[in-house]
Amino acid sequence: MDWELYLLPYEQAVQEIKVKLKNIRNELRKRKEHAPIEFVTVRVKSISSIYAKANRLQFPIDENIAWEIRDIAGVRVICQFLDDINAVVQMIRERNDMRIYQEKDYVSKPKESGYRGYHLTVEYPLITARGQVTIPVEIQIRTLGMNFWATIEHSLNYKYEGIIPSNIRQRLIEAAKASYTLDSEMNNIRDEIKEAQVKFTQKEEVPMESLISLMDLSEYALNPEERSETTSSRRDENRRNGE
Repeated sequence: MDWELYLLPYEQAVQEIKVKLKNIRNELRKRKEHAPIEFVTVRVKSISSIYAKANRLQFPIDENIAWEIRDIAGVRVICQFLDDINAVVQMIRERNDMRIYQEKDYVSKPKESGYRGYHLTVEYPLITARGQVTIPVEIQIRTLGMNFWATIEHSLNYKYEGIIPSNIRQRLIEAAKASYTLDSEMNNIRDEIKEAQVKFTQKEEVPMESLISLMDLSEYALNPEERSETTSSRRDENRRNGE
């Protein structure tokens, strides 16, 4: 199997979805509305990871492997608040350029490890040089806290080759609970946080006209030659006007 050619549509799909989701975020911000999407990351599984997962789940390696594993193409959407997760899920449900065919709610029903997140597997059609194809893409939606926890857990799994010592595993579970408590508290005061963020952004914004004026003034101050020429030109103009 030519893996480079096989994975090409998956690389295209995650980049297309990333652009679409980021455009939603940017449009909402331009409209001065709350954007439930904080940032988006994407990845395509490495060939070694595909083989490892296929062997673990006892799937044959063939053209249908993507529909067995389902997460060869992965998109991760990170949100600020718990309520934002539901907002993003609803956004994706309402789209007509992809179709959800599997949902897993690990937010309200976390995994035994403590992991939380909302997973959607979608059928995503895209145009290739050979015409239209439809491929599976997994979209994971997490809060910042959930993503931090998952990143740490993934690193520890890698370090201990999937067998994390029981004492560390228990501390991870407790950390996951603490992280969810923090997410819940932040969600309860989300309106106050959003209002503060809007005010902070407005304070930081400087009108473009002011920036241009400041840049012109700065350049004028740092360029003695130009300042001298300008002063001389104004003197000549004043003389002409006097005559």
